[in-house]
Amino acid sequence: MDAHLPQRAHLGRLTMTLSPLREFALKALLWLPLSFVIWFVLAPLLVWPVGVAARAVLLALWPELFSGLVQGAQVVDHAGQVLGSSGYLFELTTKILVRADDGGRVGLGVLETTLNPMIYGYALPLFSGLTLATPASIRRRAGQIAVAFAAIWLAQTFGVVAESLKVVAFQAGAPGQAAAEKAGLQPNVIALAYQFGYLILPALVPVALWVGFNRSFIESLVGQGREPDPGNQSHSHVE
Repeated sequence: MDAHLPQRAHLGRLTMTLSPLREFALKALLWLPLSFVIWFVLAPLLVWPVGVAARAVLLALWPELFSGLVQGAQVVDHAGQVLGSSGYLFELTTKILVRADDGGRVGLGVLETTLNPMIYGYALPLFSGLTLATPASIRRRAGQIAVAFAAIWLAQTFGVVAESLKVVAFQAGAPGQAAAEKAGLQPNVIALAYQFGYLILPALVPVALWVGFNRSFIESLVGQGREPDPGNQSHSHVE
């Protein structure tokens, strides 16, 4: 007779009595951190579609403002010292001439800056963690993740483009403001687009997609938490 049989039977009863809501919450607590780790490790690969799309949009719509957007940039501290390089950062090159101070020599140079697309992309691991914690077939999960990644990449591209415009209109001084106005760009519109792409889209898109894909599952979770109707209970005792 197996001495561990009673203990195993007790663990089995605990698993069977675990509510669907608690089971989902437990799986989400396990999948979400793992998804964020994988997202960070694969960051250079996951931001590549965003860089391709953002560069195409910037050079096609505003060729008089931008000359390039390349993936891979140096990490610089506040003192201007190079700390290293990163494969997931973008280096934006504009056509805005600004005053530059290089070792005491003051001159003109084009404005270049580094963009971090990761601040717009945490929707990827957030949606992945929620989807992997949701009970569904592997094929269904893979399909949801494929569609969601395409939508999230578009939202991430919007954020990168909006930040690029913000750099020109608000960080390049008078030359940038003049160039933005000449291109027909309104500062208020740029500021609104940047805030929308930075604050709203990364949090809204993954949740909206997950709810849309798993509405029946969410309704079942809500139904589990509803209290029984007293009227139905009273009728159930009538013979």
